[in-house]
Amino acid sequence: MSEPSDAAVLIERAADHVALVTINRPAARNAVNGAVASGLEAAIDRTEADPDIWAVILTGAGNQAFCAGADLKEISAGRGAGLRTERGGFAGFVHAPRTKPWIAAVNGPALAGGCEIVLTCELVVAAEGAVFGLPEVKRGLMAIAGGLYRLPRVLPRPLALEAILTGEPISAEHAHQFGMVNRLVPASQVVHEARSLAARITANAPLAVRGSLSVAKQALDLSDAELKELSLQAMVPVAASEDYKEGPRAFIEKRAPRWTGR
Repeated sequence: MSEPSDAAVLIERAADHVALVTINRPAARNAVNGAVASGLEAAIDRTEADPDIWAVILTGAGNQAFCAGADLKEISAGRGAGLRTERGGFAGFVHAPRTKPWIAAVNGPALAGGCEIVLTCELVVAAEGAVFGLPEVKRGLMAIAGGLYRLPRVLPRPLALEAILTGEPISAEHAHQFGMVNRLVPASQVVHEARSLAARITANAPLAVRGSLSVAKQALDLSDAELKELSLQAMVPVAASEDYKEGPRAFIEKRAPRWTGR
């Protein structure tokens, strides 16, 4: 699972059951162009189709930015439509259906569409000194790739609205204080910490993780009655799996479980 080193999006195996996806345009601050959009969509397809991948880490190449958002040179050249895909939306990512947890390893500024990519991920590890922002209003635009409704879900509403309406950035330290960021570490440790977090996820039964994630992601959108039914439905394939038997068996035998994802 690897790409040519000059590909706009790199995909490689980071650890057992973990893939590392890298936006690889450091000279352009990892801004999204058509190649990034198609590459991220392909990364989702490949990791979703691979039964041996249970979690994915997403980062940016270099040390200048996680992602600066849309490549304005592409837009000014009339190629703005290529920055999205039919299934995935902006960057081929922000609206793409996914069942596996993605961890954003934010090694630098995540601005505009870059921030929206982060908000699409389930967990966030950020470098000290990184910033998040939706500066679209400063350019007469709107953050319509998910930022306008996802940011108020992960920050207190007044803080999210201030960021949206002023376009001013939020420090990683502030984002961590209010729960938008799971882990705050030195820049050199971002991917390492993301791998550690991924290892804690992949130590668990993958089908149970995916089923739990499918319900939890809708917790703010559905009623308790709907979520109860959704939980019961999600449990059906889990209860029919080999791992459902392996968990209690390992506990009784006082050993680590050997998950198969089946």
